[in-house]
Amino acid sequence: MRKKFKILLLFDVPYLTPRGYEFKDEFFNDPDWDTEAYAYKALKSSGHQVSLLGLYNDITPLLEEVKENRPDVIFNLVEVFAQKTQLDKNVVSLLELIGIPFTGASSGTLFICNDKALSKKILSYHRIRVPRFYAFFRNHKIWLLKRLRLPLIVKPLCEEASRGISLASVVDSEAGLIERVKFIHENMNMDAIAEEYITGRELYVSMMGNKRIKILPLREMKFGKFPDDEPQIATYKAKWDNDYREKWGIKNMFAGKLPQGLEKGITDVFKRAYRVLNMGGYARFDIRVTPDARIYILEANANPSLNRDDEFSEAAKKAGIPYPKLLEKIVSYAFQRHSSV
Repeated sequence: MRKKFKILLLFDVPYLTPRGYEFKDEFFNDPDWDTEAYAYKALKSSGHQVSLLGLYNDITPLLEEVKENRPDVIFNLVEVFAQKTQLDKNVVSLLELIGIPFTGASSGTLFICNDKALSKKILSYHRIRVPRFYAFFRNHKIWLLKRLRLPLIVKPLCEEASRGISLASVVDSEAGLIERVKFIHENMNMDAIAEEYITGRELYVSMMGNKRIKILPLREMKFGKFPDDEPQIATYKAKWDNDYREKWGIKNMFAGKLPQGLEKGITDVFKRAYRVLNMGGYARFDIRVTPDARIYILEANANPSLNRDDEFSEAAKKAGIPYPKLLEKIVSYAFQRHSSV
């Protein structure tokens, strides 16, 4: 991409900031802002004119910015709005109404992927393997369905980044299922999903593109010194607590040797999955591969983290796509999709 653009880097913030705020303290002094800081520096290094806008609980600044300083493209990093992760799709709905090209998934895709049960229903309809599951909505009966086999893992139905997932999420009795579902209903004020616990390797399949889809090198979570009698799952601590990861030798790395023929199987399955969920731009699937080489999709992630050191960017770098070039490609996908609408 040789042309230089006026880019609005849009992201969520935990407090109200005015238009024109430069985020100097946040970008240089707080690692929680690494994704935004890395993206800003990379886009600037590619010669683009980049402005910043943080959204908290008011869309007015976005409307004003677009009206007074209309960008060529909006680079969308919004994950939450008004402290609700499920409202990211609503922000994208607004971007669709505004009519400016924007990066990442459509509002429809975000809606599907945010609802773990809905995405699994669509995948299973297309004969793409997912764990058996059932959604438990608040104020409804909780019981162990005959078609579900223990153990089960219980998660918030519409939540991201493994929030609400701990070792206690894996249950091996109806009493345990009821207790954990109630915990999510009452403590997180969310609906819950219970799905069969799949034993096997935890892999991450990163993908990018619109009509032409590229699968990036596979990543894997290794559980190192984790006890054999504990479920090896990507809990919130296993993902984000560095002390916990170091204690148990949990590491994310490129996947080791796969069973013969599995790589082609992954290519076929995930190109289909990408298309049936109407994904675009970039995405990541969290999967399990069983000892007998069966592939199960656990999560479909539209707009996964673009932190320079996270799974997606690491996979792109392994494929020969350095971080600035990766963001350039994501911008180009935004223009592709906009021109085809």
